[in-house]
Amino acid sequence: MTIQLYGFWRSNAAFRVKVALALKKLPFEEIEVDILAGRQFDTDYAHVNAERVVPTLVHDGHRVFQSMAIMEYLDEVYPEPRLMPEAARERAYVRAVAQVHVADSHPFVVPRVRKHLAQTYGVGTDAIEAWCAHWGREGLATYERMLMTRPAAPFVIGATPTLADICIAGQKIIADLYQVDMDEFPRVAELTQRCFEMPEFAEAHPFRQPGYRAVEI
Repeated sequence: MTIQLYGFWRSNAAFRVKVALALKKLPFEEIEVDILAGRQFDTDYAHVNAERVVPTLVHDGHRVFQSMAIMEYLDEVYPEPRLMPEAARERAYVRAVAQVHVADSHPFVVPRVRKHLAQTYGVGTDAIEAWCAHWGREGLATYERMLMTRPAAPFVIGATPTLADICIAGQKIIADLYQVDMDEFPRVAELTQRCFEMPEFAEAHPFRQPGYRAVEI
């Protein structure tokens, strides 16, 4: 078995996949694609990932992209420990929780959106950071309401983390990057604290990656 992951320290999507790999104790080789420098648009990488985004997982020569697809693929190929519940209703709930981050919040703060705001509309750095913080808070607020309705015990679905917890942790990373005050979101803060107390989450955090640059927002 060989696993390669095209990723980058700053990539929230790569973070999600790294946590999934760590929870399943699957070793991998990371290949850096500097998305801040635009290396995802290099011709060589376009042959790896037609969408020109990270991450891309290569498993025994087979390529998978999009973080949710990668994590579900890993769960099917290496089913223990499970990242998706067995019951259909619970699986649907986990996917819904995950999509709040993956589909409704994180896409608004990725490099290509920030670049488009700056180049097309002349939006300055401070306004872009405020934009990103806004979408960070929006996702956190949704998760806070969800956890109020269905409290974590101790994770979103039971005793162990699932894709839902990984994605909520990803939303917390947006808060970390853009200095969002977590006082408004105590349930999210409590859940993500439990997540990041686990080495699988903590060691995948962008701030813990070798390429992390504190000045880079």
